Amino acid sequence: MPELLDPTSERRPASRPRAARLPSLEGRAVALLDISKPRGDLFLDRLEEGLSDRGVEVLRYRKPTFAKPAPADLRHEISLRCEAVIEALAD
Repeated sequence: MPELLDPTSERRPASRPRAARLPSLEGRAVALLDISKPRGDLFLDRLEEGLSDRGVEVLRYRKPTFAKPAPADLRHEISLRCEAVIEALAD
């Protein structure tokens, strides 16, 4: 199994179990989270097209800045409205 690295500069890495995968995204609400890096929105635009064509409800969100974690209220809203999150990491 590949090692998963946390990019948040933790001094002592925390062990976190992976979330279980959904069996399908069809009929589900999926958050597309733009972390505010250049061209991330272009990637998410294409991804949204493909997901929508497959019957996935897509909700778009954007972090105020890529330099900090998403604000708590944004994370909370996503957790209430969506069953999965796809985050854009692009430059």
